[in-house]
Amino acid sequence: MTKVIGLTGPTGAGKSSAAAVCKKLSIKHIDCDILARKAVEKGTNGLNAVVNAFGNDILNSDGSLNRKVLAQKAFCDRMSTQLLNETLLPFIKELVLKEIEGDVVLLDAPTLFESGINKICFKTVAVLSDMEIRLNRIMKRDNITKDAALLRINAGKTDDFYIKNCDFVIYNNKDEQTFNNEFSNLLREILL
Repeated sequence: MTKVIGLTGPTGAGKSSAAAVCKKLSIKHIDCDILARKAVEKGTNGLNAVVNAFGNDILNSDGSLNRKVLAQKAFCDRMSTQLLNETLLPFIKELVLKEIEGDVVLLDAPTLFESGINKICFKTVAVLSDMEIRLNRIMKRDNITKDAALLRINAGKTDDFYIKNCDFVIYNNKDEQTFNNEFSNLLREILL
């Protein structure tokens, strides 16, 4: 039976660093952000559902999703973010379930609990980091302004949510090598 470790945490916390550790340890990594993109590819039921929820103006002229317009609409307040999650998560969950195979799988899912996919997880881990670090990571990663990054942060869950719901919490506030070592040690502890 496959052991699924659910990895979650707020945007900009550094979950991708944890995924890189898994690659080095030959642990299969399922990235829900990639599956979310697949779920809204042109012509998919997922894209149709998101258009029904947010309007045709989230589409480019070729019928593909305009992510910037969707982000402006979906992250403007918590109700809009919730609408996006309720609309899109069932399609992502379906894709996740098709991907799970192997001895150990790291399921990298920002909305692990909101989607209900945490129910298939053996253990859950939250990656957290300080607000200023997250803010800088998001601005650099997405090439957006501080205000746009703050919108994304404020649309998400608080650290307390992850602390309360996850089996393990790890902080990604130091250099990459320190985090990699700490996360590797945590994985060994979980899998013992």
